[in-house]
Amino acid sequence: MSNSQLPPLALTCGDPSSIGGELTLKAWLDKGLKGIAPFVYIGDANHLQNIADILEYKIPFQQISTPSEATEIFSHSLPVLQQDLTVNSVLGQPSSDNAPAVIKSIETAVELTQNKQCRVVVTNAIAKNILYDAGFKYPGHTEFLEHLANSNAASKKYKSVMMLACSQLRVVPITIHIPLMQVAEKLTADLIYDTAKIVADDLKKWFKIDNAKMVFTGLNPHAGEAGSMGKEDIEIIIPAVDRLLADGFNAKGPLPADTMFHQAARANYDVALGMYHDQVLIPIKTLDFDKGVNVTLGLPFIRTSPDHGTAFDIAGKGIARPTSLIAALKLAHKMANNALI
Repeated sequence: MSNSQLPPLALTCGDPSSIGGELTLKAWLDKGLKGIAPFVYIGDANHLQNIADILEYKIPFQQISTPSEATEIFSHSLPVLQQDLTVNSVLGQPSSDNAPAVIKSIETAVELTQNKQCRVVVTNAIAKNILYDAGFKYPGHTEFLEHLANSNAASKKYKSVMMLACSQLRVVPITIHIPLMQVAEKLTADLIYDTAKIVADDLKKWFKIDNAKMVFTGLNPHAGEAGSMGKEDIEIIIPAVDRLLADGFNAKGPLPADTMFHQAARANYDVALGMYHDQVLIPIKTLDFDKGVNVTLGLPFIRTSPDHGTAFDIAGKGIARPTSLIAALKLAHKMANNALI
């Protein structure tokens, strides 16, 4: 099937006061995206036009009523599925008044993807603290997407897993958006096993990596140093890895995290699973901050996102780099194609 026959990618607005609108404009202008399926922006066309005016971009917009219209117009106009903002948004000055529109954009993208009108969900960055002020009760995008998937599921319950990916590295944090002091309490052998199984299954499904080589960090320095720096590595991580090996998965660990991410070490695995957020996100963002992509595994649809935040401090200045959003769009398209093979 040619790209012109494929449903478009659904791109959410993210926080309207962030760099998301600017990145969307720059992504549409990027010639490197012409070889993939088009995207449709789910947001406010007037707001996007205001950003274009500020940046002096001459970009034609066209509001559409159904995603299928995006395919015909994408080459000459940026297709917008209108999602009105509650109040006029000022770049760099986020308002919780627009939180319902931000949330609705995500919900619409998921709905369109699940009913096959769009291929994938690609999300611009949100400011969780702004959404919290409006009653948003999820730690982040990943958990909210899991909720939406399960709301539409007849029986199966989906468990979301966050993976960060770039050309040099893939990483998965076992625990995600929780305080560091709670990590040891929340970490269990079952959680490690279940997360790893989802990772292995989805790397095969979406990335065509059979029997992915998975390595696991230790929780403590030196992976616990035989228990002298903590018992969690022996009592929690090793049993999980042993269970994975017994079930035929390609797993190794726990390994000292400080020696897992140099170039020679990275050549020995397909994905690194860490015990907490910063343990694995710092290495990948150091290696490739501009092109890293956030991928949600474990769900019945594909979701990618730029691996950066809202950057309110530079919104509207024309200096935001679109490389991570472009990488997210390209990876989502590639993952969807892999699922067709």
